[in-house]
Amino acid sequence: MNVNIKQRFQEILGNDRVLENEPMSKHTTFRIGGPADLFIMPETIGEIAQVIAVCKEEKVPYFILGNGSNLLVSDKGYQGVVVQLYRSFGKITLEKNEIHAQAGALLSGIAAAAREASLTGFEFAGGIPGTLGGAVVMNAGAYGGEMKDVIKEVTVLTPEEEIITLQSDELQMGYRTSIIKKSGYIVLEAVISLQKGNQEEIRSRMQELAGMRSSKQPLSYPSAGSTFKRPEGYFAGKLIMDSGLRGYQVGGAQVSEKHCGFVINAGNATAEDVTTLMKDVQRIVKEKFGVMLEPEVQFLGEF
Repeated sequence: MNVNIKQRFQEILGNDRVLENEPMSKHTTFRIGGPADLFIMPETIGEIAQVIAVCKEEKVPYFILGNGSNLLVSDKGYQGVVVQLYRSFGKITLEKNEIHAQAGALLSGIAAAAREASLTGFEFAGGIPGTLGGAVVMNAGAYGGEMKDVIKEVTVLTPEEEIITLQSDELQMGYRTSIIKKSGYIVLEAVISLQKGNQEEIRSRMQELAGMRSSKQPLSYPSAGSTFKRPEGYFAGKLIMDSGLRGYQVGGAQVSEKHCGFVINAGNATAEDVTTLMKDVQRIVKEKFGVMLEPEVQFLGEF
């Protein structure tokens, strides 16, 4: 990558928020991935817009990263610019029954803020290990709740570099999809609309869901959450288990014995281990049940 682009980013962000050859294993919950050519951390909407404009002018590929909870990065890394919208772009503020949050805010942080303000409706998201930006793009959901139930509006940066605000009825949110995903918009911030509730009931519901999550999911191992999407009329984890693949291992990657819907990094797994294992699982489930599992995890880099 040319030196000029690095200098341009440093002029916008300063030297300490522009990293070169940054290992992506440090920035994904899978703890897997080679280096990104450039890894940059903007803190304002203005900086984000400038950074994207530079990438386009220089014709350099870029990827918007939250906390990397649904991502598998190639062992070769990423030949481009990773733009991280995370803690440095994660402000959460409250206005009456609404929570205004930037794209890098963690769902667990928003859920905690809702609980402290006695606002109910966001309990389902308290244990989802992701940022608001990624959750809105994918319409993340758990335990009967989805982002589409609580999102009032989302402010995005369009591919034409315009900043627009979309209302909930314009978001086209479906199972793991939205207009934001289809149109290549970048989430900047969102407004979440909740109801007044009883703080103790909210707290106990969040504790109950956390207990269910830790009893069923392999939270002690690095993973990217559910590895495959839920096929129509089935559960991916059950299909994998019924195919005799519980504990199936390729290198350091393993189908979790606790929940077969999760592929875990059981120890020094490479991206190649994970993709080989996923292909094996897809092939065997297709042979046994005639169902083709579709990855939910996102891939970044060369595979």
